Amino acid sequence: MSVLRDDIERLQRRYDDGLTADAAGEAERAVLEDFLEALEAGEIRAAEKRNGEWVANGWVKQGILLNFGLRNIRTHTHGGVDYHDVLPLRPTGDLPDRGTRNTPDGTVIRRGAYVGGDAILMSPAFVNIGAHVGDGTLVDSCDTVGSAAQIGENVKLGANTLVGGVLEPVEAAPVVIEDDVSLGAGCRVTSGFVVGEGSVVGENTLLTPRIPVYDLVDEEVLYGELPPERRAFSRFVESSVGDHDLFDGGAYKPAVVATDVEEKTLEATEREDALRDN
Repeated sequence: MSVLRDDIERLQRRYDDGLTADAAGEAERAVLEDFLEALEAGEIRAAEKRNGEWVANGWVKQGILLNFGLRNIRTHTHGGVDYHDVLPLRPTGDLPDRGTRNTPDGTVIRRGAYVGGDAILMSPAFVNIGAHVGDGTLVDSCDTVGSAAQIGENVKLGANTLVGGVLEPVEAAPVVIEDDVSLGAGCRVTSGFVVGEGSVVGENTLLTPRIPVYDLVDEEVLYGELPPERRAFSRFVESSVGDHDLFDGGAYKPAVVATDVEEKTLEATEREDALRDN
């Protein structure tokens, strides 16, 4: 991929020097198409784990942004409906050969998104450019997988879950959901938060670097990450704002409490595998 990286970085310099979508020609568009195809094949990713830490591939995120900056809005048609965007939807003809299902009337996969094998995408759901959805993962109804979000293998995203995207700055790591994670319905994961492998997160939990995670296993307060093999759920803790005269009886702020994953919790999440037999 070194040639593609060189092409993207060269194109970025030209864009910084004033290259516009109107001035971009066939050669420039060919580079952008090659880049999208590499993303969709899983050959490149917006972030990778190196030495135990998730880091952004800045040039990949630059390539994603160039696909907006060097394209004009066009009218596309899908399912007999016109829509207007700089990017078309991702072709999905390759999915059934890898055992992946996507249901009709609302499952939207944008160009530049990777979807692994034996995955399930229920409608309505949206997977944005640069997202990486691993093998065996369930994206349930009303879920959003944001631009550049990295979703591992055998992950369960409960209904109405939001996994935020982080495109800018390019050096910032996106949201990461590691392998074998289960997120309950209504969860929100934003701003580069990392959910560790094998964790089970309760319904309607908000995971963001601005909210503390009280890890009762290692007895520490964390920001921006949930360690592996944790059961996490929302709670409210006392806030210093409660000292204000306007508050009667105290005020509280959201927090996340993390404990060991219990065997009965894992058994409950494993029951959802029955979805794959229906």
